[in-house]
Amino acid sequence: MRFLFMFITALAVASTCHADETKWIELTDGKSLAAWAGKTDGWSWADSVRLGDKNPRLLSFTGQGAILVNGEKGRARDLITKQKFTDVEVHVEFLIAKGSNSGIKFHAVYEVQILDTFGKKDLTGDSCGGIYPRAEMKPLYHHIDDGIAPRVNAAKPAGEWQTLDVVFRSPRVDAEGKKTANAKIVKATLNGQLVHENQELKTPTGTNWTKKEVAEGPFMLQGDHGPVAFRNVRIRELRK
Repeated sequence: MRFLFMFITALAVASTCHADETKWIELTDGKSLAAWAGKTDGWSWADSVRLGDKNPRLLSFTGQGAILVNGEKGRARDLITKQKFTDVEVHVEFLIAKGSNSGIKFHAVYEVQILDTFGKKDLTGDSCGGIYPRAEMKPLYHHIDDGIAPRVNAAKPAGEWQTLDVVFRSPRVDAEGKKTANAKIVKATLNGQLVHENQELKTPTGTNWTKKEVAEGPFMLQGDHGPVAFRNVRIRELRK
């Protein structure tokens, strides 16, 4: 009888947890860019994307579907969500042109790199799936460390659809705004291969590394560094 009671209780708890599970927010539904803040100039919806016939460093796209492309020139404003998040899980599918560069950013300051590095042997944080290096703008833009390399090179060739899944934990801050724990990439997989696990982020990445860290922030898709297409981009907040 006691076993039966415990079993029923466990089922009830599981049912409650499932019912309270945070729902995915679809960010590329093919209908609207309303989830994104500010101007969204240059972005287009398409139902088919491929490498350019005459120039593989560009993307060719047609139709009106649920694929988001940063225009014929491959340059558009970064997309930053209106909503702010703490701990999140994201799923992103992307396709880049030959030699192209993009990325996803948590709180718009912690970047997981998207880059055409298929077949590259020496990996750094500037490789696809890497945690982008810190950088400075002067005298010319330059990295000041190597970032955090992905564990393996899981990148596919340019022109193929790729999948990036990341669980991100926000930095912890106290009531006075002082950071008490670093942000963390709890887990990241690129095309089904583990590239990061329990990786602490001591600072934001790129030129954002001197910015004060906060408990919540928006999610960003980089669109101003080269031709890229996104589809099935979704995010959900995780309960602490």
